[in-house]
Amino acid sequence: MVTGHVFIAASLDGFIATREGDVSWLTPNGAESEDHGYNAFYDSIDGIIMGRGTWAVVSRFDPWPFDKPVIVLSGSLTQDDVPDMLRSGVRIWNMPPRDAMKKLAAEGWKKAYIDGGKLIQSCLAEDLIQDIILTRVPVLLGAGLPLFGDLPGMKPLKHLHSKSFASGLVQSHYQIGS
Repeated sequence: MVTGHVFIAASLDGFIATREGDVSWLTPNGAESEDHGYNAFYDSIDGIIMGRGTWAVVSRFDPWPFDKPVIVLSGSLTQDDVPDMLRSGVRIWNMPPRDAMKKLAAEGWKKAYIDGGKLIQSCLAEDLIQDIILTRVPVLLGAGLPLFGDLPGMKPLKHLHSKSFASGLVQSHYQIGS
């Protein structure tokens, strides 16, 4: 089975975007020149599995930031919703995360970057996430799209390490399970 890995940032009060989906607050002054480990993380994965909401945001990025395969899990989108210039690298699948990971394992994937709040929540509920690298941004949004939601039960985490940055970002790496 493919292992799921999360690399994400959230406000100090636990939101990954404002209610309107704005993420411009994610990079405080000075953070753009710091190495937060994203490139090393990205180099370690075979591709990205994202939810529809994340796709709605990243599909507008110019230039396109991914040179690895992207799987969008959605019950409302089809392959026709992918712009022509991205069709060779982006696939829309209407299936549960576990089925997608089984299918990707059959394609030879070992590690998948799981991206998007609701998808992360679903994958946590199904025990499909191996670890989380969470960067806290020193801002309180007060409301927005939460990183974590209801889970079927408690999820113990093992703290692996934390690092703080001059910009005020604090990054922690957790293994799921104790």
